Amino acid sequence: MTKVLNLFLVFALTLGSLSLTSQEKLFTAEDAIYRNREIYPVSVPQLQWMGNTNNYVYAKENAIYKVGAKSGTETLLFDIDMINKGLNENKFDSVKRLPRMKFTGYDYCRFVSKNNYFNYNYITNELHWINSVPDSAENIDFEDDTRFIAYTSGNNVFISIDGNLIQVTNDSDEGIVNGQAVHRVEFGIKKGLFWSPDSKKLAFYRKDESMVTNYPLVDIDSRIAKVENTRYPMAGMESHVVTLGVYDILSRRTVFMKTGEPADQYLTSVAWGPEGRYIYIALLNREQNHLKLNKYDASTGDFIELLFEEKHPKYVEPEHPMYFIPGKNDRFIWQSERDGWNHLYLYGTDGELIQQLTKGNWTVTELLGYYDDFNLFIKATKENPLEQNIYLLNIKSGKITRVTPDPGTHTARISKSGKYIIDIFSNTDISREYKLLNKKGKTIRIIKEDIEPLADYKLGDMSIFTLKSDNGDDLYCRMIKPVDFDSTKKYPVIVYVYGGPHAQLITNSWLGGAGLFLNCLAQQGYLVFTLDNRGTANRGRDFEQSIHRNLGVNEVKDQMVGVNYLKTLSYVDPDRIGVDGWSYGGFMVISLMLNNPGVFKVGVAGGPVIDWKYYEVMYGERYMDTPDENPEGYKNANLLNKVDELEGKLLIIHGTKDPTVVWQHSLQFLKHAIDADKDIDYFVYPGHGHNMRGINRAHLYKKITSYFNDYLK
Repeated sequence: MTKVLNLFLVFALTLGSLSLTSQEKLFTAEDAIYRNREIYPVSVPQLQWMGNTNNYVYAKENAIYKVGAKSGTETLLFDIDMINKGLNENKFDSVKRLPRMKFTGYDYCRFVSKNNYFNYNYITNELHWINSVPDSAENIDFEDDTRFIAYTSGNNVFISIDGNLIQVTNDSDEGIVNGQAVHRVEFGIKKGLFWSPDSKKLAFYRKDESMVTNYPLVDIDSRIAKVENTRYPMAGMESHVVTLGVYDILSRRTVFMKTGEPADQYLTSVAWGPEGRYIYIALLNREQNHLKLNKYDASTGDFIELLFEEKHPKYVEPEHPMYFIPGKNDRFIWQSERDGWNHLYLYGTDGELIQQLTKGNWTVTELLGYYDDFNLFIKATKENPLEQNIYLLNIKSGKITRVTPDPGTHTARISKSGKYIIDIFSNTDISREYKLLNKKGKTIRIIKEDIEPLADYKLGDMSIFTLKSDNGDDLYCRMIKPVDFDSTKKYPVIVYVYGGPHAQLITNSWLGGAGLFLNCLAQQGYLVFTLDNRGTANRGRDFEQSIHRNLGVNEVKDQMVGVNYLKTLSYVDPDRIGVDGWSYGGFMVISLMLNNPGVFKVGVAGGPVIDWKYYEVMYGERYMDTPDENPEGYKNANLLNKVDELEGKLLIIHGTKDPTVVWQHSLQFLKHAIDADKDIDYFVYPGHGHNMRGINRAHLYKKITSYFNDYLK
């Protein structure tokens, strides 16, 4: 039997005072979507550093206050009445709430109101209009120095200069899309517009998807339902072609980078050189196993040189652009998993590797930046894969010093000088706390203390521990016991699962990463269990890539390690085990039920992938290759081939306009289940996408809960 590591051998993770017997309140579904603000962790609105100074600002009661980092002296800078006075004097409408401010200097800030951009000088109390965009503007990118605004409207790119518009592209074909994120937002791509450092040029993605098959989504709001087509390249099918254009504002001319053939490649990690003359693109082949970092002349589009290549038999996954060291135009940092973990590498712009900056069996999760000649701030899992702490790396000595003093999951806002850090963190004892630290990790003051927002609520005891996979890997698990737990009773279990790449469900953060809905289920009398299987995030390249070409195999094996452990517990009813998951988790729910008939009495699968050949090119082919290259893998992962094995109650839920896991997946499973005379339950959310948003999410939670209550409890 798999040996269980006691929680206290790993680290002390308990909910402590959150499970006091005096707690009586229970959650509602509306609570679980945080419509009750009283159960929010504490927050400090608009907390940010004030330009290049060592002062930070925050908002309170429609006013902005300045605080000296060293002194702690607090000063009112301005309030909403002062902003409205400036707006009215300039013949603009008043605002009811203080707008989101961005502090870029020591004496002024910027804000947006009704598509108009303003500078407000809080020393002289003067407000100036600086630019505007139309109502149709999307993907807005404000250039701080020139105050130019690049944006998209429809499928074209525009630039606003003092409210005057320049149309950069003029494509009328609906299959040509400019200025938007491409490759279905894979490879860390989050935007499609890139200002040059000198503000004279704008790079933009151009996506030709005219050759990609239209996929029909149906809008039922009109009297005669309408088809809304979306371009959806399925695995193994023709994909879109992307190029990168550079528009010169002075010459009003666009050139495209000569990225060459094959056209069917991915343009990732776009970065300008600091001098604004060159642009860098990481080209990834469609097979996703060969990357080339190339340098191009931004004025002509000419290829200059190949800096380096990365290859791997399974896949290479670039997710970050180059980071140029301030003041050193010929030095940049590249992030790579080439040694098995995401680490930092210092390069020259000639392609020479100067130094590997970090190494070890841990992951750099974020590069926060340089703050002097030798010191670099990073976020990493260095001491514990369940934690993300802030570290200071001296690249000259190689010394890495932990800055954040408390265990847990941290984010950091660092002053421009690098002397001070605003540390925002949580762990299983603290819902959220804000601290001001110096760069050595000494606490200067607590900005906002944790208030235990669930102090009045009845919660089940939560624990985090490890089990072992069949190859000896540690598998982190989280268990939430039912409220009023009695070890002499036998309880039903709900296994909550995701199991796919780029996700980590179990962390040393508030509620262990569980959120409120899983605690709602524990309040209903369920033992709620979660396990992060092989394939999930922050455990290294080999841990993630172990699922390559065989999705649903090792993940299911690992989840069953958890289920078999649960069956050994005297207080678990082995005949009442349920499973719940969404998206990849939906695929896992059905995979677990079909591959282990009779083990799971009830399952709820939301937006499930059923047949990977119906999934999109970029994600699907990274993990499965194409259907022609990997027919056996696709066959084994195809849940339609195993419908006959279904036992127990299964509810499938899907949004009818899901553009990610298209509705066809679950409809195909429903059709095959009917043909196999299998009784499954099916529920749709008309007009919703890949998940339910807003108040309808509370409806979803009620639906899932009632299904388990009806058939598992």
